[in-house]
Amino acid sequence: MPKMKTNSGAKKRFTLTGTGKIKRKHAFHSHILTKKTKKQKRNLCYSTLVSSTDVSQVKELLAMK
Repeated sequence: MPKMKTNSGAKKRFTLTGTGKIKRKHAFHSHILTKKTKKQKRNLCYSTLVSSTDVSQVKELLAMK
């Protein structure tokens, strides 16, 4: 059976941490920023971890399963 291919969209969007968790960036921080508050834009610029409910789907896209 051939090797599973990594989803090329997912490999650009997710990174692994040293402990094996999956890191992601927030959406809604690329354009139409005039109507968003400073606090909202500041909080969107930080990265966060993928939700526990989505981890298995993301791992499948990254060919880690």
